[in-house]
Amino acid sequence: MDPARRRQYLKALGIETFVRRSLADEVAEPVSVEVIEAPRAAPPRVADRAVEPAPRDFSRPKAVPPPQPVASPVIASTPAVDVPKDWAGLREMVRDCPRCKLCATRTQTVFGVGVENAPLMVVGEGPGADEDRRGEPFVGRAGQLLDQMLKAIGRSRADNTYIANVVKCRPPGNRDPEADEVEACRPYLDRQIELIKPKLIVGLGRVAAQRLLQTSEPLSKLRGPLHEYGPTKTPVFITYHPAYLLRSPREKAKSWQDLKRIHQLLSNTDG
Repeated sequence: MDPARRRQYLKALGIETFVRRSLADEVAEPVSVEVIEAPRAAPPRVADRAVEPAPRDFSRPKAVPPPQPVASPVIASTPAVDVPKDWAGLREMVRDCPRCKLCATRTQTVFGVGVENAPLMVVGEGPGADEDRRGEPFVGRAGQLLDQMLKAIGRSRADNTYIANVVKCRPPGNRDPEADEVEACRPYLDRQIELIKPKLIVGLGRVAAQRLLQTSEPLSKLRGPLHEYGPTKTPVFITYHPAYLLRSPREKAKSWQDLKRIHQLLSNTDG
């Protein structure tokens, strides 16, 4: 990657301010440790008389029952839905969707935004308060950082990226979307992916990653390898959520490595 593009990455993520510590700084000051000797064990007491060994039990051991399988979490069944195959019909269905309990607390649905045949699709977990008011994903501080990150690799929601969430309604109190809510909304996300036909899906954060890939693996294991999404077998790459980077700025260096990987993956498919 050329130096100009590298500086653009660093500026977008705010890691140009990181200063590498010298080796001398990284050596911790010696710490005095007080060694406390453990009390010596008392010598074994000599028994007054020999103790006869207990008689051995030669009876047949009792059968041990086999371990029972752990029950999987029960997900409330959601009625099947005939999802429209065009953008206009899909938008209308999502706008009035009553398929889960989130419809009772939302201000409006948050369908998605961007180019409808984009090579890159970015998927978050769900709308927040700002998104619920405006009806557009990623419009708060995390959204501003996401726009900077996309700009650093030559991408934007206006030109060549589509942004959506695994659920289209805001969970109350910004809690994580529950499994039944995600499954109720999955047909909509599936149809969006089918219509967009992205070259790469980028999942932002642990919740989006687990819901997208239907796994309980931690983010540390999901981030790095390339995954596949559903029947379309679309490549999926997992990285940090921008909101997490705002809380943990030291992780921006790792996020920069992820951005370079995303740029490389898209460059290999462009054209």
